[in-house]
Amino acid sequence: MIYGQLKRAQFVLTMLVFFVPLVSFSAAAFLRFGTHLLPRYSSDVDAGPYFGLLLLTTVFWAVISEHYGLTLLEDHLQTRSKASRVILACLFTYLAALSVTFFYREATFSRLFIWISSMNIALLAVLVPRLFRKFLKQSASSSASSIHFLIVGADEFASRIASSLLSSRVASCGIKGHIRLPGQSVVVKDRPVFELADVEKLAIGNGFTDLILAIPPDRLADLPMLRQQLAPLCAPMRLVLNFGALVEPGQSLFRLGNLLMLDLQTTHAESAIYVILKRAFDLVFSSLVLFLTAPVFLLIALVVRLSSPGPVIFAQDRVGLNGALFRMYKFRTMLITPAKESDSRWTVKNDPRCTPFGRILRRTGLDELPQFFNVLKGDMSVVGPRPERPVLVQRFMQSVGNYNTRHYLKVGITGWAQVNGWRGDTSIEKRVEYDLYYVRHWTLAFDLWIVVMTFFRGFSNKNAY
Repeated sequence: MIYGQLKRAQFVLTMLVFFVPLVSFSAAAFLRFGTHLLPRYSSDVDAGPYFGLLLLTTVFWAVISEHYGLTLLEDHLQTRSKASRVILACLFTYLAALSVTFFYREATFSRLFIWISSMNIALLAVLVPRLFRKFLKQSASSSASSIHFLIVGADEFASRIASSLLSSRVASCGIKGHIRLPGQSVVVKDRPVFELADVEKLAIGNGFTDLILAIPPDRLADLPMLRQQLAPLCAPMRLVLNFGALVEPGQSLFRLGNLLMLDLQTTHAESAIYVILKRAFDLVFSSLVLFLTAPVFLLIALVVRLSSPGPVIFAQDRVGLNGALFRMYKFRTMLITPAKESDSRWTVKNDPRCTPFGRILRRTGLDELPQFFNVLKGDMSVVGPRPERPVLVQRFMQSVGNYNTRHYLKVGITGWAQVNGWRGDTSIEKRVEYDLYYVRHWTLAFDLWIVVMTFFRGFSNKNAY
């Protein structure tokens, strides 16, 4: 029963969130076109483009609201939700939808309609969690939704499970008793405790609706035999997974063919918003930068070619997402040296290998311009931890804790460490600290903030040489 109630509550929440654009657009259309409360619209309204905008907004809203956790039941069971997530979800939904419609010139949209619908979405996104929690509270207080558990286990762990069930916000829960496992010390004091030999007596007329197995990890091997002994208890049976600190909230079980798998480590790079919206931002931003800087790009290429012998573009293996190798492009800023030397040495202040023009490029960051082609290829992102050479990655993995965790996301042209001054010949530990903060707290809004900071801080740096 508890599983069914959770599924129903999750379904109701998801539908409430996903229907927010439909309700918002309907209310906005009524206020703008169906009443005389606002100035009359100057032309006949063609509903087709508005339905198209609604569909587009709903798709973006579904992806972005999932990313910010607006459809997660666990988040809404908390008494307070983060308003910042709602604001960001609304902002990015409308930015994405309006960015697409900007290129669609076959129809025009009422500005008042756009403003009203956007405010409606923000208002409903704030109200939905409150209404949903009220709905859960009323549902949980209903006697029809009461769930009564019989818990297999009577130790400290089983007692904690019982307390957690009693504090559930989804339904009104009661504990009918505990079944002590052989050799188990009893910690439970305020509820009946039965023995396994009492199973047949408990099978009829004892009023429990769900059977909860709260057994320690070292007894999981006894599970087949235990299930056989509990078979007379004809009630849904649930196993509480207790892996200690190995498994954290948010990790889930999923099926791949005949295999049942448990997520032990997930990353933002697996989320839809990272795959779709971050990639879209990378493509648009990189294309725009390359288009606007094309004259500068050609001028730099010409000066590099004339100032010293060698190719214009310097390509080098770097480590990217999930440890994959790729060829990273830069304008050549140094004299030609053996690959073994360039692959393993840092650039230091007044490095004799740098050309005079190369020093200017490195100081201003213009040597990084060709990396926007890496972004277009998908090897890099505009924002992310800076890519490093394989030999240095191997070295830092031995000396800096959790160093390779920075490769859970795509590497980038600029990053949180760089805009905070940790670039060039600076502390690796501090750079990794900032990179790992970025990996843990990544959002699209964080990326945009780093891009803005780069314009003010990133083009010139005393540590870039």
